[in-house]
Amino acid sequence: MYVAVKGGERAIDNAHEWLAEERRGDTDIAELSIAQIREQLALAVNRVMAEGSLYDPDLAALAIKQSRGDLIEAIFLIRAYRTTLPRIGHSKPIETSDMACDRRISATFKDLPGGQILGPTFDYTHRLLDFKLAAEGKAPVAQTRETDVDRMPRVTDFLNQDGLIQTETPTDTSPPDLTRQPMQFPAGRPLRLQNLTRGDEGFVLSIAYSTQRGYARNHPFVGELRIGRVVVEMDIPALGFAVDIGEITVTECETVNQFTGSKTEPAQFTRGYGLVFGQTERKAISMALVDRALRWEELGEDNMGAPAQDEEFVLAHSDNIQATGFLEHIKLPHYVDFQSELELVRKLRRETADATKEAAE
Repeated sequence: MYVAVKGGERAIDNAHEWLAEERRGDTDIAELSIAQIREQLALAVNRVMAEGSLYDPDLAALAIKQSRGDLIEAIFLIRAYRTTLPRIGHSKPIETSDMACDRRISATFKDLPGGQILGPTFDYTHRLLDFKLAAEGKAPVAQTRETDVDRMPRVTDFLNQDGLIQTETPTDTSPPDLTRQPMQFPAGRPLRLQNLTRGDEGFVLSIAYSTQRGYARNHPFVGELRIGRVVVEMDIPALGFAVDIGEITVTECETVNQFTGSKTEPAQFTRGYGLVFGQTERKAISMALVDRALRWEELGEDNMGAPAQDEEFVLAHSDNIQATGFLEHIKLPHYVDFQSELELVRKLRRETADATKEAAE
């Protein structure tokens, strides 16, 4: 007979103590500091901030340390902490065309005003283990830095001058806030973009990859990918104007996709868009591809039945915290449920055995 495991609160306390011991590891080895995680595991910190919807590198580093490097658990911690923070106001939309770029590339135009800036990237590394890092020698220093703080107009602005790309019409309507209101379907593009920027990087990457393999109408070029620092401004009613309240690093990607047109409208390219906290270019590119795939209806295209075109499927399954909670709850006690299932199976087996016996007689 299956019975409940004994122990309860004491067992849970012991599990927490054991977890803390495992998190610390060998005490003969120096403990990682928050500053070390923030500075040397910056890409992990960026992901936690992006999917946790809270821009604070120190808190993200703390969450990574507390979670033993489990980024989804760290994201969970950040989101939980975020709910405790008071909201004192709203910042103005950031102006990414004024970004101080650390990296800015385009796959569509070789010569750009402001130039291509490769910046810190893995794109041209050989993917070989660097054992010099294990030697913990002197830190390398770049001989030159390509950062250009001058204003860099977007590539899509050049295309738009000649009407070659779909014009994005600005709106004065405040978009819904996904962190304060539940997702509703059908979702408008602002809500979809919020969902994607908070979505699990692996899931969004897989959906984006599916569009490139033919499971949606999506043949993209990276019009521009830029990473850099932007100023955050906030209106102060008492002053009557906006003031700078800080600076954040973001990654922005605009894709140029296959053209559309009709007998009454000339052919033009369409867009996909991604914007994420920190240096998270894989996520930003994936987001732009999925954004474009989800726009099939508003662009008057046919639904090919691809997963990336199914708004409810994509948006309802992209959140790793919700997915983790639903997945991991099955390891918690389900004794009553299982006993009912067990009794049903035994009953069915008895009925089958009785029927077989009667048939044999």
